[in-house]
Amino acid sequence: MEIEDNGLGVTSEERERIFEQGFTTKDVGKVTGLGMAIAHQIITDKHGGKITCNSILTKGTIFTIALPIV
Repeated sequence: MEIEDNGLGVTSEERERIFEQGFTTKDVGKVTGLGMAIAHQIITDKHGGKITCNSILTKGTIFTIALPIV
């Protein structure tokens, strides 16, 4: 499954950290930085799957989710 947006994208440095707990590109106090970390944990730990992030600045971001078939 792929989820794609047409936003501003993220830098390669942000992309490397996007699944870290507490990481956010928003102002301090605006968000918790838990959303992508929790999504990563559920997909990988709970379901044995994989989530990746591909992004091009000014073009957008694509998250790809792969889950094993049981």
